[in-house]
Amino acid sequence: MKKILFGTALLISIQLMAQDSTGSLTISGYAEAYYQYDFNKPLDNNRPGFIYSHNRHNEFNLNLGFIKANYSAERVRANLALAAGTYMNANYAAEPGVLKNIYEANAGVKISKKKNLWLDAGIFGSHIGFESATSKDCWNITRSILADNSPYFEAGAKITYSSDNSKWLLSGLALNGWQRITRVSGNSLMSWGTQIQFKPSDKVLLNYSTFIGTDKPDSARLSRLFHNIYGIFNVTDKFGVTAGFDIGTEEKFSGSDDKNTWYSPVLILKYAFNNKWVIAGRLEHYNDENGVVIATGSPNGFQTTGYSINIDNSPAKNVLVRLEIRNLSSKDDIFSKPSGITGNTTFITSSIAVSF
Repeated sequence: MKKILFGTALLISIQLMAQDSTGSLTISGYAEAYYQYDFNKPLDNNRPGFIYSHNRHNEFNLNLGFIKANYSAERVRANLALAAGTYMNANYAAEPGVLKNIYEANAGVKISKKKNLWLDAGIFGSHIGFESATSKDCWNITRSILADNSPYFEAGAKITYSSDNSKWLLSGLALNGWQRITRVSGNSLMSWGTQIQFKPSDKVLLNYSTFIGTDKPDSARLSRLFHNIYGIFNVTDKFGVTAGFDIGTEEKFSGSDDKNTWYSPVLILKYAFNNKWVIAGRLEHYNDENGVVIATGSPNGFQTTGYSINIDNSPAKNVLVRLEIRNLSSKDDIFSKPSGITGNTTFITSSIAVSF
């Protein structure tokens, strides 16, 4: 069924593209260079394994850079973006060959003449979370533990409806898995997702997304149910609040009624002094005592609280210069340093992002 949906969407989109001469093609790009210093001084210059964005210590590097082509017409749309950087290396490590560099590749067709109802298929950004891989679109430089350990991208097909007044968005998805382009070997089942988004005004956005499926082969299948809830509130033109909460459950063993649970609350506050200077602070906690997503092998599993503060400067509309200090404190000693392991890590991240 997945292959039929994917092939049908691509075929219809290509046919409509050929027929529709009113569409527009836009080429854009993005590059974010960064330097990060971890005061634990990891010997291999790698940040802890649960950090997938800005994950190199004491070196100048590219977090994410991509070139994107977007085609848009009345009843068809398509995107193709090729990317590189340490974000790609970390998040696409399980993908084979050239798929490691596919940031986005999808085609869509509007399947209703009167309503805003679309069928899209391919590789696209995740329907989960308020933080994307593109740092300039996030309030903080680094991603929260919550974002780093839930899907940034997904592959499959989705049907999306937007209301005429743009206040409601409803989406249903058939997916290859939990942040997967290529399905896990030996897994015969599709995964599923839903999204409900409500914008009662320009200042408020409310979101509820789910994932239902598995990320393991049939021989070791464990059913997973994940809920992603968040709200973004632009209280004034200068002050904003983002509050999020994720919670997931997974079977302890195949067919079991007993579940392992993990959860994560996040709170971010942002204040804009003017159109050039912005400050933001984040408070977060991630509890995965049973190591479903983040395995530590320690007595209490992964139970970590973090806070960060960053200041941003935008010298031009398409340029963002940022500096952040962040601390993570764990219940167990899980962070590496030359003298052994510790329960604390503090690091400073700086970045320059340019979009064009």
